[in-house]
Amino acid sequence: MYCCQYHLVLATKYRRKVFNEGVGKYLLIKLREVTEHYPELGLVEYNHDKDYIHLLISIPPKISVGQVVRIIKSNTSKKLKQKFSFLKEVYWGTDAVWSESYFVSTVGVSESVIRRYIEHQGREDSAQAELELD
Repeated sequence: MYCCQYHLVLATKYRRKVFNEGVGKYLLIKLREVTEHYPELGLVEYNHDKDYIHLLISIPPKISVGQVVRIIKSNTSKKLKQKFSFLKEVYWGTDAVWSESYFVSTVGVSESVIRRYIEHQGREDSAQAELELD
């Protein structure tokens, strides 16, 4: 038995603002497909802004976070470029849609705070949004 949840933030390559509502909804479908192929992964929460996504994801101890990030990025990048032709123009000469870097933190007793933060992502000016730890 385990409870290993992580808050992942994946940014677009060059921080290009390519996620609108349609792309965001399609990405959620593709993320769910990834978890169908890897049933040990659990997508708990998802939201996006124009140039990055937030995920609350459950990953078993036998799989590294880096492996999961690679799985997500490689599977979604290809599908996004196939579905949305404008991404081929934005990211010409590369298969990538995602930045090489990512942010990850473990989730402990403050899961509810992270859930609220993800749920409200994009609703506030990002320069003013603060994560309150209560």
